[in-house]
Amino acid sequence: MDTLRRSYAAVPTGEPVRLAKRTSNLFRPRSAPRTPGLDVSALNGVLSVDPAGRTADVQGMCTYEDLVDATLPHGLMPLVVPQLRTITLGGAVTGLGIESTSFRNGLPHESVREMDILTGSGEIVTARPEGDHADLFTAFPNSLGSLGYATRLRIELQPVGRYVALRNVRFTRLEALTDAIAEVSATRSWAGEPVDAMDGVMFSPGEAYLVFATFTDAADPPSDYTGQGIYYRSLRERTRDVLTAYDYLWRWDTDWFWCSAAFGAQHPVVRRLWPARYRRSDFYHRLVRLEHRHQVAARIDRLRGQPARERVVQDVEIPLDQTADFLRWFASEVGMNPVWLCPLRLREPAGAGSARSWPLYPLRPGQDYVNIGFWGSVPIAPGAADGDVNRTIERRVSESGGHKSLYSDAYYDRDAFDRLYGGDTWRAVKDRYDPDHRLTGLYEKAVARA
Repeated sequence: MDTLRRSYAAVPTGEPVRLAKRTSNLFRPRSAPRTPGLDVSALNGVLSVDPAGRTADVQGMCTYEDLVDATLPHGLMPLVVPQLRTITLGGAVTGLGIESTSFRNGLPHESVREMDILTGSGEIVTARPEGDHADLFTAFPNSLGSLGYATRLRIELQPVGRYVALRNVRFTRLEALTDAIAEVSATRSWAGEPVDAMDGVMFSPGEAYLVFATFTDAADPPSDYTGQGIYYRSLRERTRDVLTAYDYLWRWDTDWFWCSAAFGAQHPVVRRLWPARYRRSDFYHRLVRLEHRHQVAARIDRLRGQPARERVVQDVEIPLDQTADFLRWFASEVGMNPVWLCPLRLREPAGAGSARSWPLYPLRPGQDYVNIGFWGSVPIAPGAADGDVNRTIERRVSESGGHKSLYSDAYYDRDAFDRLYGGDTWRAVKDRYDPDHRLTGLYEKAVARA
């Protein structure tokens, strides 16, 4: 902590405060820093795991990969494990995360019991759901570092079996798919078998799949999609499957869902030559950053006479009753496929009472949503501007009663942004914990790319 405080004090007044970290899962370009970032190199570990209490104390820069390595030997996992290995605990809480257990466990910040947060005033406070700093605890999710940085988090854990049994169920009608999501969300079962996790893929409006996962200690020999096999293709090839718990948690990371195809990593010959240690999302992300910096692919497209392309990399939450219409609209107007489907409901307490709301990402308690993830690019049409497709998607998401995550490009004006992302709450908490506004504002980070 002393190193962190010293590096914070060393940032000149008026200069942006950023983390000095080697990896990032952001997809929006940012202005180049003029000063060193905060030294968080000592905040990347698992402090303790309490198997009896089913909790873990974890430093803010600890990756889920390292956390899972510490919890699985105890037969435990976090309530929600975001799908990419190098997502950090602090990043998932301040920037949101989601995965296949979210239909029953909500978002990662909903299993946090307390956090130590370095605030904009340079203090480290312990924030809990109740007490002196409950306002910061409640506003922290989706604040993207604009209210502070989590240095330690205490999170809940859940039991998990040694294996995960999968059922890949095909749907030719999107309404049938959303009806199935509603049924599983209500009953936590499908066709008489329990469902512990649920997500899916839409290849087209007439071909979509839900994967119903059950944690188990007894199973057939598991499949392996870390070598020549490619996980998302298996949904079309198999109706039942088995993975180890470890491989299930990282099933999407090996090929960055399906985005590894853009680098040729799914071609059989290239795949045999591509070292396994580089078949992971953080390596692909490094290649993307190199492309952003040097524009090699864009230059080749120009030489070939191809139109410029707009990056469309987003995750959006759509109410379940609007999901089928949104997916048809997206297939028709944007035309990217596949897309990821991840059902979500804010976590409901074990006893009586409704789920709590989170003002900076105000999903409705008791409402079923589907996170729809799409990651790629589309040609910029003649006469259109870069960003027009993303702006159209933003409007359609709002018209559908949904929200979109802020890890990538955003184009909202400030009034719309404040309305959608709890601007009044954010300002009140900002003024209390960062009175000199040393930390970059949320709108400036998410939209102005500061």
